[in-house]
Amino acid sequence: MLDQLGQPFPPVDLRTLSGTATLGLTQRPESVRRARDFTRNTLQGWRLPQHFDAVGLVVSELVTNALRHGLGRPVVPAQSHAEPVAPIAVARPLVELELMRCSGRVICAVQDPSGALPRSSNPMDGAAESGRGLHLVECFSDGWGWRMLAGGRGKVVWAAFQTS
Repeated sequence: MLDQLGQPFPPVDLRTLSGTATLGLTQRPESVRRARDFTRNTLQGWRLPQHFDAVGLVVSELVTNALRHGLGRPVVPAQSHAEPVAPIAVARPLVELELMRCSGRVICAVQDPSGALPRSSNPMDGAAESGRGLHLVECFSDGWGWRMLAGGRGKVVWAAFQTS
């Protein structure tokens, strides 16, 4: 039951909100690198570059999870033997990364269109080749959680970091 409730978004007092930055991402191999670069540049602009190691790692994990599990496989049209057809290029962002700076912390939030709940694997399972991402998020952030969006439009997975 508690897994279905998620964790409420950490309270953000809009009076203390001193910066936001948003990046739309599509299901492309370079999207995780773009998210990390965007995070590095944003933190530098906010004069918080010392927090990049932890925030950048968590952003990488959340974006990877959103692209891998929140979107599923890319849509590719059926090809005939007569004329090969190139895959359809997706122009609109499918995943959105938002960074927020407020009251001594940075919050990163990743939104995807999936209704699938975030699941973490056993981090002690040495045979698992993946599934450790949410364990890393828990270890490197000061708190994380998720919530479903109204109207079945997907979910947001967030992580918070103390900066002062």
